[in-house]
Amino acid sequence: MGIVLSNIIAIYRRELQSYFVSPLAYAIAGVFWFLSGLFLIMILLGPGGILDTVAEYDLQGEQLGIPVPPIDVPYEFIQAFLDRMGWLSLFVLPILSMGLYAEERKRGTLELLATSPVTNWAVAVGKLLGVGTFFFTMVLPLLALEAIAIGGSHPPLSLAIILVGHLALILLASAILSLGMFISSLTESTILAAVLTFAVIILLLFMDLIAKTIPGPLGEAIGYLSLLKHFDTLIQGVFDTSALVLFISYIILGVFLTAQSIDALRFQRQ
Repeated sequence: MGIVLSNIIAIYRRELQSYFVSPLAYAIAGVFWFLSGLFLIMILLGPGGILDTVAEYDLQGEQLGIPVPPIDVPYEFIQAFLDRMGWLSLFVLPILSMGLYAEERKRGTLELLATSPVTNWAVAVGKLLGVGTFFFTMVLPLLALEAIAIGGSHPPLSLAIILVGHLALILLASAILSLGMFISSLTESTILAAVLTFAVIILLLFMDLIAKTIPGPLGEAIGYLSLLKHFDTLIQGVFDTSALVLFISYIILGVFLTAQSIDALRFQRQ
């Protein structure tokens, strides 16, 4: 067990270092931060943003001469911002995951990994932890922006809602990266890996729409597989264990399929 853990840590450190010396990774982070800041401004101050909505809501109440219930602006902001971050991640994460194994195939080093003493599971887990940590570092600065936006709210927004919402974003990212890692292990083309990952994720996101066309228990079972449905539940601050089970299942599935893919390559080389 100690050897496996040390192998995972070694792969993790190598993978994480490769992101922090990659110009492409910095370019991706820069675009992600720019668009995130733009979304934040638009949600707060843009046409149809939260402040506009509150003003119109109060104006309607005054015109009708009736009291209107207050709007929980911090809650609405966090939910809207995390929703935009989830959609933005759909475009960023396939680019981050596309080279996890495809680059190894292109450089010819995947064969060395496949025939090395390091287990395929250790390699897959180490790579997933590395890219997941890099994405987490991309998300961290956004917490400062959110704190500035809602820091003066009274009463303050519940910390549990904030934590559950950001947990949803990390779990969504981990699931997408895990599946993207498997797809990357199937081809040496990084572009093809990114396109296929994006296609698979779109399918999984809108699984609940497909389920609505299928009646009965089968439709309910298919709808349960939707990433978007469970992501929306968590960013609303609802701690749903079934959503956690689904995301963790996708993460494990991606790691398992990746290990099997490399096992198949190892068998071919033998």
